[in-house]
Amino acid sequence: MISRLRASRLARVALVVVALGFCGYGLFSRWDDTRRAVTELSWPYVGAALLAGVLGLGAWMLAWRRLLGGLGSPLPLRAAVRVYFVSQLGKYIPGSVWALVAQMELAKEHHVPRERGASAGVLSMATTIATGCAVATVTLPFTSPDATRRYWWLLVLAPIFLALLHPRVLAFALNRALRLARRQPLARTAGLGTMAVSVAWTALGWLLFGAHTWLLVRAAGGQGFFLATGAYALAFTAGFIIVIAPGGVGVREAALTVTLGPVLPAAGAPLVVALASRVVLTVADLAWAGAAVLLGTRHPVLVDDDAEPVGHPAD
Repeated sequence: MISRLRASRLARVALVVVALGFCGYGLFSRWDDTRRAVTELSWPYVGAALLAGVLGLGAWMLAWRRLLGGLGSPLPLRAAVRVYFVSQLGKYIPGSVWALVAQMELAKEHHVPRERGASAGVLSMATTIATGCAVATVTLPFTSPDATRRYWWLLVLAPIFLALLHPRVLAFALNRALRLARRQPLARTAGLGTMAVSVAWTALGWLLFGAHTWLLVRAAGGQGFFLATGAYALAFTAGFIIVIAPGGVGVREAALTVTLGPVLPAAGAPLVVALASRVVLTVADLAWAGAAVLLGTRHPVLVDDDAEPVGHPAD
């Protein structure tokens, strides 16, 4: 038990160290442009954008927590913050699976079987992408025709992704995937109420991320809350689907630059906002991860893979 506990702690420390290394590389690889982007904008707007980003990440954490509870493993808020935000550092590591793997392992210390932890993580990503496509579809055709022409394929996917969020479709897909992996099917799947609450929290997160983008646009001399919201939703979704670099680096900035062109006609202004957004949200990720480490339990409980969850299922 002691060796397993030490191994678990060493794995967490290694994840954080490696993730911080890649995170720093992402910021400093374009240091001159990044520094110019941040220094050219008004600090009160940047601070407000950071607050909106922190709240948006919190809303997405609550969406994931609701999904995990709906699957039969409700977590206390403190534990959910720790598991979710420490594991999110994994998205900065190349490979696109590290955040999910870390989430599974950290949740396991709180009596969450790996199958359930993986299912909640996959459902959370599916909900985020589906609602992001929906937000972009509702806003961009009326505000950014150029973005619509370039990224029409994402907008077409929105109704398909939303349909896939139906509980019966999700239950079939998850259990099929578990059987292919030679694992036991889920004893319980997320119901309609769970999915509705999770979608609501995720949509709130998108609005907060839209506010963060809008504040940066205002700082650069532009306007347009709906365009800013749709621009970020499209950029994040494109960065997630087009797996070129960890955390959507490069793809997200390119999509934001194209989409924000109509409201930021000044040369270089869209790129300034895109780079400032990357810095602000990276700081928000690190702030939540730091808070999660401080909230971490001193003596995590290690259980077997098939351990039953503590408490009563929430739904």
